[in-house]
Amino acid sequence: PSLALSPREAFFAPQETLPLQQTPGRISAELVCPYPPGIPVLMPGETISPNSLNTLQRILNLGGCITGCSDLTLKTLKVVR
Repeated sequence: PSLALSPREAFFAPQETLPLQQTPGRISAELVCPYPPGIPVLMPGETISPNSLNTLQRILNLGGCITGCSDLTLKTLKVVR
């Protein structure tokens, strides 16, 4: 993972909510943790990669769930503005 900001900076930075398809290359403003395995894929301050999004979508398609973020359906993500 590539941290562009510290988790604290990203969490308190101005944010916007975008459709998932518009988030690659942006900085995550929230924690995104799929279960299973229960290990965060995205942390606040991390640059969102297409690979991370593919992993999250694959887990959802296989019946897993997403925790930690505001949209548990993973249609949108909060990013740093």
